[in-house]
Amino acid sequence: MGILPVIDESTAELTEIFKDLHAHPEIGFTEVRTSAIVAEKLREYGVDEVHEGIGKTGVVGIIKGKGGGNRRVGLRADMDALPIHEETGLPYASQNAGVMHACGHDSHTTMLLGAAKHLAETRDFDGTAVLIFQPAEEGLGGARGMLADGLFEKFPCDEVYGMHNWPNGEPKKFGIVKGAAMAGASFFDIHIKGKGSHGARPEDSRDPLVIAASLTGDLQTIVSRNMSPLDACVVSVTQLHAGSAYNVVPDTATLAGTIRYFKDEVCEKAERRMKELCDGFALAYGVEITCETRNIFNVLQNDADLSDAYMEAAGDIVGTDNVMLRDEPVMGSEDFADMLRTIPGAYCTLGHGGNVPVHNPKFQIDPGILPVGASIMARIVEKRLPLAG
Repeated sequence: MGILPVIDESTAELTEIFKDLHAHPEIGFTEVRTSAIVAEKLREYGVDEVHEGIGKTGVVGIIKGKGGGNRRVGLRADMDALPIHEETGLPYASQNAGVMHACGHDSHTTMLLGAAKHLAETRDFDGTAVLIFQPAEEGLGGARGMLADGLFEKFPCDEVYGMHNWPNGEPKKFGIVKGAAMAGASFFDIHIKGKGSHGARPEDSRDPLVIAASLTGDLQTIVSRNMSPLDACVVSVTQLHAGSAYNVVPDTATLAGTIRYFKDEVCEKAERRMKELCDGFALAYGVEITCETRNIFNVLQNDADLSDAYMEAAGDIVGTDNVMLRDEPVMGSEDFADMLRTIPGAYCTLGHGGNVPVHNPKFQIDPGILPVGASIMARIVEKRLPLAG
């Protein structure tokens, strides 16, 4: 079958949309320009209903198929960018200083718009397609915001599908993991209140930097000495902030980072041990230490049967040789997991040219992925809502 005809004919348009979105990235919950373009395009394509302001800056489109069926399939794409200064040198590089589509959400938004154009023009399905353009995926709780705003109460879905680009240098390679596919994540902030002094008289201090450095090392024992080697877990300290002068021992220091896991009880144990270590360090050094943790992403669970359905739909577009069932999940996280906790569905990856990883200032999307992803998303609707006869 290959690329769907309507989408194939729209490749140039989709590429221009993508480049425009890439040049004008917006951080989560500020995607005002992006969501306005999405809503405008959906109306231009003849989508039956367009709802704006869902979860602050989210957009939902409704397309009814030729048949009168009651089943509803959701398609979701994220829209937000990251606080990264772009270094790609592309002619359509970010015009917003310090903000970049370094995760490819601009491509996800464009692909779902391509699917919308095809589905609205052909309507070769029996039921309803629900198009979900989500804000603030990058750790800001956009999925939870849309759910709290009644996403699936207002726009019910029987199943829902998402997609992420994969810069693996393997264009059109579709990959999926059944069951637990992506890790859950908690973020933590540790605040150490010590006693400052002149840098020449450290004996007068209770140095929070020394404490922070020692605590950073001991936090690594949570995984190596408290977790079963069969339970995947990551504890990463990613920030250490302290001091502002060469000759001053500071009063305070702050550590921050993330926990990644595939079982809720593993995360709970890691958070408990982190707080116990902080309490112990506070007692040992005679300082105050507070440890705050907060869940950001749930474990992403793909429904086994719907994963098979997604693979079948992808095979129609890229060929079965390019469809891969993967065995190993990844430690990265994705807030589409929150939608999958409410509605069964599946989340896949789609390979493209280039191998610079996401969240890198030199990351680039291969625009050739756009009609491929759009076709797969449209095809899963047609396959799951087939017309009779």
